[in-house]
Amino acid sequence: MYSNFEINYRVYIKLLCYLYEIMKNPKNQRYKYLISTLVTCLVILLITAILIKSMTQANIPKITFLGEVNFPTGLKFKNTEVGGLSGITYNQDKQIYYAISDDRSRKAAARFYTLKIDLDINKISEETVTFIDVTTLLNENSQPFPSLSIDTEGIALTGESLFISSEGDRKRQIQPFIREFSLAGKQLQNLPIPKKFLIQAKSGIRNNLALENLTITPNKKYLFTATENALIQDGVKANVSTGSPCRILQYDLIKGKPEKEFLYITEPITSKSNNSGVLKINGLVELMALDDTHLLSLERSFSLDTGNVIKLFQVDLSNADNIQKINSLNTHLTPISPAQKELLLDLSNLELISDNIEGMTFGPRLADGRRSLILVSDNNFNPLQLTQFLIFSTKL
Repeated sequence: MYSNFEINYRVYIKLLCYLYEIMKNPKNQRYKYLISTLVTCLVILLITAILIKSMTQANIPKITFLGEVNFPTGLKFKNTEVGGLSGITYNQDKQIYYAISDDRSRKAAARFYTLKIDLDINKISEETVTFIDVTTLLNENSQPFPSLSIDTEGIALTGESLFISSEGDRKRQIQPFIREFSLAGKQLQNLPIPKKFLIQAKSGIRNNLALENLTITPNKKYLFTATENALIQDGVKANVSTGSPCRILQYDLIKGKPEKEFLYITEPITSKSNNSGVLKINGLVELMALDDTHLLSLERSFSLDTGNVIKLFQVDLSNADNIQKINSLNTHLTPISPAQKELLLDLSNLELISDNIEGMTFGPRLADGRRSLILVSDNNFNPLQLTQFLIFSTKL
């Protein structure tokens, strides 16, 4: 999150030097006391800002990389191809995980996998992660979803059921959805999607940049999702110069209705090339609720020249404006206070090659009391990619 005390240090230094030069001029001796007072105040402000910045950095929770487990594309499990894992959630009572596949009912029916991740062993290896079941999602008619009718991306556990989001498909005019399913895959309910998110001629979600993520607060009161990039009426996609204005959407799960929206601005694309014809993207691919107003966010940037750049942020909604009544950010003239975010981890600083990381969840407490943090990649069913599990420990 960006502190209210953030200061442009160079401006202060230049101003101090300028005042010093004025004070040395004999013509300004009568203002010497006033200038000295200004210099003293500026020095105090500068020192205070530096101390606050240092304290803020010291309070950033440490995240320790423990290891990775990789599975090749083409892995078969119970007559399905494992892949496209774009979201993951943890069932603490059963000590198992559910991971959603974004296979659009093409290689097999839309589905989620159940798996175990054994963090008690001394060494993380291929045996750490075990697929133990696969569950087909059923629509309102208790039938598997037809091919290309669904693009499941986010998954979150209520305790006894799962909420799952689908991005929809703008090209095919298939609307996004957030639906509740039983652990057996049966559809239970459909949450209403605000009109501004729906596919319309000049507004709504962008193709493949929609409801990519899903999370539920620990008290089970709220559900959050967000667009991966801006709605068409809200602004541009992320580029190498600027981020994209996404919307975080908050639901009241007791009422089953959306109640708030917040502005979240992604980072620019990490790329050394300005060639617009080269594949480049950055988006908000995952959220994880820490409490009612604090989240973790995962951004994934990709370009052919740089590869995947994965960044983890802590997000604070406490002072963010509710933009639910604003239908278009492009035409809104008054300033909006966005969600504040603070960088916790840039995976580029680790000694590993990140794949297309899109899913994130906390796991169990480790022996030292720290929480486990699991990240998973969507391999796009591409033979040049992997299904990658990254395992961390954290004090978050």
